[in-house]
Amino acid sequence: MKNTRFITAIAISVILLGSSFVLSQDWPQWRGPNRDGKVKGFTPPKEWPKELTQKWKVSTGQGTDATPALVGDKLYVFTRQEANEVTLCMNAGSGKVIWEDKYQAQAVTGPAAKHGGPRSSPTVADGKVITLGVGGVISCLEASTGKVLWRKDEFPKMVPQFSPSMSPIIADGMCIAHLGGKDNAAVIAFDLASGNPKWKWTGDGPSYSSPVIMTVDGTKQVLVQTDKNLVSLALADGKLLWQIPTAAQKRFYNSATPIVDGTTLIYTGQGSGTKAVKIEKQGDAFAIKDLWSNTDLGTGFDTPVLKDGFLYGVSDKGTLFCLNAKDGLTAWNTSTPLGGGNFGSIVDAGNCLFALGNKGELVVFKPDTKEYSEIAKYKVSETEIYAHPVISGNRIFIKDWDSLAMFVTD
Repeated sequence: MKNTRFITAIAISVILLGSSFVLSQDWPQWRGPNRDGKVKGFTPPKEWPKELTQKWKVSTGQGTDATPALVGDKLYVFTRQEANEVTLCMNAGSGKVIWEDKYQAQAVTGPAAKHGGPRSSPTVADGKVITLGVGGVISCLEASTGKVLWRKDEFPKMVPQFSPSMSPIIADGMCIAHLGGKDNAAVIAFDLASGNPKWKWTGDGPSYSSPVIMTVDGTKQVLVQTDKNLVSLALADGKLLWQIPTAAQKRFYNSATPIVDGTTLIYTGQGSGTKAVKIEKQGDAFAIKDLWSNTDLGTGFDTPVLKDGFLYGVSDKGTLFCLNAKDGLTAWNTSTPLGGGNFGSIVDAGNCLFALGNKGELVVFKPDTKEYSEIAKYKVSETEIYAHPVISGNRIFIKDWDSLAMFVTD
């Protein structure tokens, strides 16, 4: 009997490890397990050190914008090495490369040329890794071996002005991505197993934002920020459910991911402030109810995190801010920029928040709704950073201009 129970326990463990089960300290996709910038299981030090300890640093190639994915003891890094886009699977403890996949990628020219590497972060689920390259090539690899399961180029040489930057999402056995360019594009749901399209929505061109899932009255919806509208598509068949015009807003680059809080939706952009609406089911359709608007605070290339009813983010002026998510009123706004203009990222690690500017400065501060309260500040890179820090346990992974490093807090 004891042996039977032991064997059963092992079998259950194997099933969990082989499924899309996400460990509490994993960072398997854009902005973490739930695409909300939150991480569980962070272990704060009893006393924050003067300097973080760097355990290893590995040259990976150019890919400052693509945040690595962490699942178990493996890091998945999407980068560019010379003419190739490369996916690296690395041991998280040592930085050693386990496998790699590469293909010749489209050259980046024009205003986007400075960022030659991929902008899209890998998505890992169901034993597969999804990447989206600067030329619009979407790939599905076997997570354990790097074997190419399928690779698609639906709109050859047709990309947004600054190349694809959205990170595909995996939901209900589908991989969903917005592909193409300004005048020829589609949101496509690929069958994760085969790569065959299950549905397409043709409309606006892509933006530089990443989609999220929202459920209203039992209907799962994919929220996609396009170059003109914030649209909701039925997850089951891609039907357009509702949309909010955003193109008319001043300098709205559409880089921020929509923030979902139940049936409340918060969206923001450079020069356009931050807005909140409520999505309600009315008969067979959905209605949009305006809640509040803060015209003073918006973000440029940052998505705020929602914590205990307050938004924390990096404004389009580069300052750290806190905003009340119930009424939109500003709680506080720092007077000095984080560093690096309006590029930055925020991660909620529980009893503290991390803010990383693109000049390599990592700031740790308290989730204080009364005033900005800094805990520690560290220099983690001498080169530019546009990726999120990946935080797990006492480890902090930093992807800079051409390398990946692991730091520990104690």
